[in-house]
Amino acid sequence: MENIKNLRPKEAAKYLGVGLSTIWHYAKQGKLHPIKLSERVTIFKKSDLDAFINNATSQEVA
Repeated sequence: MENIKNLRPKEAAKYLGVGLSTIWHYAKQGKLHPIKLSERVTIFKKSDLDAFINNATSQEVA
């Protein structure tokens, strides 16, 4: 997944190891930022997902 820059919601859920509904819950909370390309196409930047993982990991350590 190194070369992938954007993920669809289902792929983002798999990447984070959570359910699809959790992805939308995080987006509603402002923890993730979906990008709407069209009426039926939404993506998440992989860099945003990586930042989310790093932030969650650093909070667990602290």
